[in-house]
Amino acid sequence: MLLALVSGCLFAITILRFSDYSSAILDFGDSQAYISVASAIGHWNFAGLQIKQFWGYPYAMALVSVVTRVSDQTALLAVSCTSSLLSVAFAYRLWGGWIAGFFAVLNFDWMQRSFLGGSEPLAVALIFGAFLAMREEQHLLAAFLASLSTVVRPLSIFCLIGICVVLVHKREVRKLTLAILIAACVATLYLWPLARHFGDPLATVHSYQDPSVPLFGIPFYAIVKGTILYPAPWTNLALSFLWLLLVLSGLAAAFFNPRFRDYVRRNPTEILFAAPYLLLVFCYNYPVFARTNFARFAIPVLPFIFLALSRWIPKDRRVLWLLGAATSVLAAASALGIRNVIHMLRG
Repeated sequence: MLLALVSGCLFAITILRFSDYSSAILDFGDSQAYISVASAIGHWNFAGLQIKQFWGYPYAMALVSVVTRVSDQTALLAVSCTSSLLSVAFAYRLWGGWIAGFFAVLNFDWMQRSFLGGSEPLAVALIFGAFLAMREEQHLLAAFLASLSTVVRPLSIFCLIGICVVLVHKREVRKLTLAILIAACVATLYLWPLARHFGDPLATVHSYQDPSVPLFGIPFYAIVKGTILYPAPWTNLALSFLWLLLVLSGLAAAFFNPRFRDYVRRNPTEILFAAPYLLLVFCYNYPVFARTNFARFAIPVLPFIFLALSRWIPKDRRVLWLLGAATSVLAAASALGIRNVIHMLRG
């Protein structure tokens, strides 16, 4: 936790060195869209609102804003930062300190969405919380957390499916029925405002998809096509393909790591989430995003990759702290734009 907190502080200090933090938040990712949705939810007025993302994150922001009376922008940062720290704590409970440490500091996209705002930390905290609840035999709590995660990031549905499959295997009919009822209640509460105010209960689902292009296709096709069609700086390409290589190496290592196979047998819910989730990430069919966002899409399954590669991960705290310091500064510079940072340094 200290590693995560120090990395977050270094990230924030780097942002403040080159920019106003509030401006950096508003200029980053989908922050303005999330803030507009959270504001609409807080006032329960959806006139003129453009639907784009799933609303689980804005609902959490609106709740924090209403309870604490802070601004929607402050609530955005509070939810993402708190969720990020919870995710690291849950990762420690689930997979141990080394996996949690590398998960906390290695991915630029994770750091940026943790400390500038994004839905991934909340989705990951709910997914990891559901995993932990399953290990402690709290099946209904796990189903509730997994259900909430699906309205934050849609592919989280595989966590809920994994829970239901395990309950079927255990012949826990009563718990399975209650889990399905919990999921149905969460879905109904989420879909009802969309149906009432926009005439489409699946409006947020439809906002993700171009009707002329299937959302998922042949594995790796869009990654290759996007690399050819959309030129990018070599540093950007190198980072994307390093992550792709790391994930593929973890998949290969999983088949030859007996300890990982034992882990899979002991924790079927977790692998029932990770396997289909990662397959769909490889199959994502929009070339403009498939490569550039691969490291972000892969965030929820990175602990599984690190676990499969555990025998090769350097177990030296000095390495971990150096990585935390370097990646936090580089992630902040990347969020602002490396060229912009270089220009300001020269100035």
